[in-house]
Amino acid sequence: MAGRINDDDVKAVRDAVPIDAVVSEYLQLRNAGGGNLKGLCPFHDEKSPSFQVSPSKGLFHCFGCQEGGDTIAFVMKIDHLSFSETVERLAAQAGITLRYEEGGYNPTHQRGERIRLVEAHKIAAQFYVEQLDGAEAETGRTFLAERGFDQAAAQHFGVGYSPAGWDHLTRYLRGKGFSDKELLLSGLSQEGRRGPIDRFRGRLMWPIRDITGEVVGFGARKLREDDNGPKYLNTPETAIYKKSQVLYGIDLAKKEIARTSSAVVVEGYTDVMACHLAGVTTAIATCGTAFGGDHIKILRRLLMDNATAEVIFTFDGDAAGQKAALRAFEDDQKFAAETSIAITPGGMDPCDLRLAQGDDAVQKLVESRTPLFEFAIRQMVTRHNLETPAGRAAALDEAAPVVAAIKNVAIQHESAVQLAGILGILDTQFVVKRVAQLARWARERGGNGRGPGGPGPDRRARAFEAPAAPHAPSGPALNLRSPAHRTERELLKLALQHPALVSPAFDAYGTDEFTAPPYAAVRQTIMEAGGAESGCEDTPGYLARVRDTAPDDSVRALVTELAVEAIHARAVDEVYAGMQLVQVRLRAVDRRIADVQGTLARLGTGGDPERYAAVANELWVLQQYGQALRNQGAAAL
Repeated sequence: MAGRINDDDVKAVRDAVPIDAVVSEYLQLRNAGGGNLKGLCPFHDEKSPSFQVSPSKGLFHCFGCQEGGDTIAFVMKIDHLSFSETVERLAAQAGITLRYEEGGYNPTHQRGERIRLVEAHKIAAQFYVEQLDGAEAETGRTFLAERGFDQAAAQHFGVGYSPAGWDHLTRYLRGKGFSDKELLLSGLSQEGRRGPIDRFRGRLMWPIRDITGEVVGFGARKLREDDNGPKYLNTPETAIYKKSQVLYGIDLAKKEIARTSSAVVVEGYTDVMACHLAGVTTAIATCGTAFGGDHIKILRRLLMDNATAEVIFTFDGDAAGQKAALRAFEDDQKFAAETSIAITPGGMDPCDLRLAQGDDAVQKLVESRTPLFEFAIRQMVTRHNLETPAGRAAALDEAAPVVAAIKNVAIQHESAVQLAGILGILDTQFVVKRVAQLARWARERGGNGRGPGGPGPDRRARAFEAPAAPHAPSGPALNLRSPAHRTERELLKLALQHPALVSPAFDAYGTDEFTAPPYAAVRQTIMEAGGAESGCEDTPGYLARVRDTAPDDSVRALVTELAVEAIHARAVDEVYAGMQLVQVRLRAVDRRIADVQGTLARLGTGGDPERYAAVANELWVLQQYGQALRNQGAAAL
């Protein structure tokens, strides 16, 4: 920067750009009373809005993470800009010409890197749009027309064309004052044999905009047979483009998403176009990557975690589409909104569906959605042979935790009844009680039903498991001659020294599965420190957390001892770890079977028939699970 921005100009920028207008580009704001607005904080995860904006004062403050400041501070933090870059960006939006204290104003050299890269993309987007009208772009226009997109649709979404020559855009941007370094940093150009050349050549171009509407990258579709590149080529990761943090179409859909408290997630650029043109104007798509945590954060800020909000995923009905849907289900608990899935008929995507059957078919696709948890349950159940008792037990074992994780209690109950019907289990109340018990245990452990120790789509339900003890147990000295104690000790050593070998199964083990009280205390401590799975990436830091979490010096000393003691195996691998996991679990199952058999004997045949049937059913499930552990080993966990 050649000079410091004039203080009066900084004040003029603050006054000219209302803070609520800027903040609402990133998250939904609602009336908080007293002239203030509120929303979900974009700087930390929260379930209820503690982020407040005061338009009259030009300030924001989060009562959760304590972030606060004026418009400039907000933009600096959320977009990771310097003070000067932020002022320049807001000044450009407000049409204010800035003055600098040292030297004159030079718009070419006195802008920060991010501002320059955004400006380059803005000019490039317009350049591509203009090229779409040329003779060379006939193939691009034909491609769009064949998919039902006319000129007006192309203009609405800013679709353009990149000329097939080596450096058309590069030379154009040089003429606009951009340096070769800036062109390479932007991802619009790449190194050639004799300097920068265009990254995108002879392709149909979709501008990718961030939530504020600024172009930060491009998606390019191959059109020519002699193009040896991938079908879709996206902008590489740059200072302004992170594919995991952008959603195509979010700039067009954000207001409708906030208004309707719903969003439709599709798989491609043309699908977004088809949905919007068909009247589904809440459609968005990821940009060459799977839907993930950063995308969820963007939507949560718009949906404000309204309990009536809904996120609808559309996937093809093929195996890949079903796999993608189940991946989406893994993230379900990160939403307060309900999640649903709409399977396109005949393997058609929304773009093909609109072309074949019209706009109404796209709208009906979204309207015919199914709750995502129901889809996940049916997919899990179809993997088992429901004609056999073992198959029904295994299906219940896998599906019950999924139902237990449903946030809405009424839907959870109805889904448990539905699950019993799907499985063909006549004792509906047994399934309902099983699900309720799993949900209760998850709440008591402070989890969301999918975290360590709680039920989830990848956690096998266990009828023998009891709620975790509220306090770390203590007891007599260990009996190292006991086979059970030796196995428990080996498993704990693995969990501390090689957490990746026993994760995620270990985190689903209850403290009651460790018969030696000191070992149960260590298991409890690991759970309270975040679980073994949290140590897969950083084992030293994980061990430090476990030691710090220990309730007293004796447990801390045992943790240290187990963390350094040699593991009694020639090869410390997944096979050995699986053996220890199975042995500890199998002994716990056998102990629970003995308890249930005792209860059954006490009830006799003259007791409550309903109670007797429930206990008998539980015994049957346990016996089937125990047999599966003996036959299948770790695969049955």
